[in-house]
Amino acid sequence: MTKENHTYLTEFILLGLSSDHQTQILLFVVFLIIYLLTVFGNLLIILLIHVDSRLQTPMYFFLKNLSLNDLCFSTTIVPKMLVQFLVVEKTISFAGCSMQMFFFLIMGCTESSLLAVMSYDRYIAVCKPLHYSAIMTHRVCVLLVVGSWASGIFVSVVDTTFTLCLSYQGPNLINHYFCEPPALLKLASEETYTAEVVIFAMGVVILLGPVSLILFSYWNIILTVVRIQSGEGRLKVFSTCSSCSIVVIFFYGSTIFTYMQLTSKKMREGDKVISVFCSIVTPMLNPFIYNPRNKDTKVALSI
Repeated sequence: MTKENHTYLTEFILLGLSSDHQTQILLFVVFLIIYLLTVFGNLLIILLIHVDSRLQTPMYFFLKNLSLNDLCFSTTIVPKMLVQFLVVEKTISFAGCSMQMFFFLIMGCTESSLLAVMSYDRYIAVCKPLHYSAIMTHRVCVLLVVGSWASGIFVSVVDTTFTLCLSYQGPNLINHYFCEPPALLKLASEETYTAEVVIFAMGVVILLGPVSLILFSYWNIILTVVRIQSGEGRLKVFSTCSSCSIVVIFFYGSTIFTYMQLTSKKMREGDKVISVFCSIVTPMLNPFIYNPRNKDTKVALSI
């Protein structure tokens, strides 16, 4: 007889980042500022790229999609978290938790793919400049972006399905500030090994795959830069790559640590801090890293 999985819980309680009231108020102010910077910065990039004809290039097409993704990524988590800082009962319905997890995974996995696509674009621009226009056509760029979003949706569907098909009969205390698979699996009332293996496998596909492409691209860029005779040209390429590497380290470092390990039954406080870098800090950093140092966007701002 086939065993049926039943979900008995109707809501969860998010324990958040701290139980101290004063600390929660401080965190509310800090994360509100971070969220406002994230929204303003990413909306500004989207607007500039949309209205300025000089920014209609593959690099900015990818950056526009990254900014849109970051805007949605942060909005999936931060507004709910800000409310949780101010209320006594920090509850979230099972449906709300499921939706938050589903969209969080879409945005996170799409971000991973987009960062890899952007590194590949820089690899072609630096290492094969004469063939850049022929390789990075508009059709190719659209396909790369569509593929990035499709991969995010696919991984999200798989991870969410295997997480929610388990039964959750209690307890309902999530030791986290939002709903994600590792936090929920700790509350499952049955064996989670299969779900963990599937999530690990999806992590290999959506994390280690893009990381490998990024490392390949940056390695070849470095080899090419070393051969550049112009000191100014070498400095320009190194500046671009070093700024991009900050995002790569923050995003992939935190996500690989979270998803590329089998789940333990206890959520460590350090795990929550690491998740902050992936889900909140990275979307805020991208506009500052990709925009202010770039000459083209500075010119666009001056118009």
